[in-house]
Amino acid sequence: MLIVIGIVLTMTMVFGGYVLAGGKMAPVLKALPLETMIIGGAAVGSYMVSNGGGIAKKGMKGLGHAFKGPKWKPQDYTDLLCLMFLLTKLIKAKGVIALEAHIENPGESKIFGNFQRVSEDHHVIEFICDYLRMTTMNFDDPYQVEDVLIKDLEKHHHEQSEGAHALGVVGEAFPALGIVAAVLGIVKTMGSIDQPVEILGAMIGGALVGTFLGILISYTVASPIAGRLQQIVDEESHFFNVIKDIIVAHLHGNAPQISVEIGRKSVPSHLQPTFYELDEAVNELPNDLLA
Repeated sequence: MLIVIGIVLTMTMVFGGYVLAGGKMAPVLKALPLETMIIGGAAVGSYMVSNGGGIAKKGMKGLGHAFKGPKWKPQDYTDLLCLMFLLTKLIKAKGVIALEAHIENPGESKIFGNFQRVSEDHHVIEFICDYLRMTTMNFDDPYQVEDVLIKDLEKHHHEQSEGAHALGVVGEAFPALGIVAAVLGIVKTMGSIDQPVEILGAMIGGALVGTFLGILISYTVASPIAGRLQQIVDEESHFFNVIKDIIVAHLHGNAPQISVEIGRKSVPSHLQPTFYELDEAVNELPNDLLA
């Protein structure tokens, strides 16, 4: 929502200031369609040239993600902490054998099913189940597991950032594409050098719209959206970091309450439940989930 408000505010201030200063919109509007076709078409073409199919799809999908904002809300982090508390408590109370039924078929697990929003994200569930499954196979050295987790998260974060990077590259190219459109306009003007001054002035003004449009799109729309998408990717990566910290803390032999508290510290401050909020949420969990 803020992206839409920001774009509307920017365009209102830019064109409003231009009109209030005595500028006329007619030359701009006349040149806008063709300049947009040249600049926009070149941007789309260069985006296709510079990216593989998978990364190009990530970038396009990322546009919608940037407008919607981060997926995980404060309640989702509380649910994740409660979920990890139950899983680590189950291991402590009944051993890793009791865990296998839940991680091998999380869709039918009462523990996972109690947290619908978290369970609907198959990447999160696979991440949790894969690493807990590894602990059941005696891969339980906390330092080794932490190294593997960090490398896995770095790979995941890099892959998730590819779409934002691709959009950012195109965003940086818009000023140059605007110059391309402007140069073509000047070439067109030079071919009509025998025309009256009024006509030449209008043609030069139309050519300059290309430069203006490229710079405007780059610094007020394309690059900011790419930057916002990267912010979202960075924020959502904390969800997996919480899981990592809890698993490692558990492997160090900490009680479930301590492991989850260590995970709580990894939650971004504006999304982080307080100690007492988490304690209350844990105490309100149904008693039959570990049965």
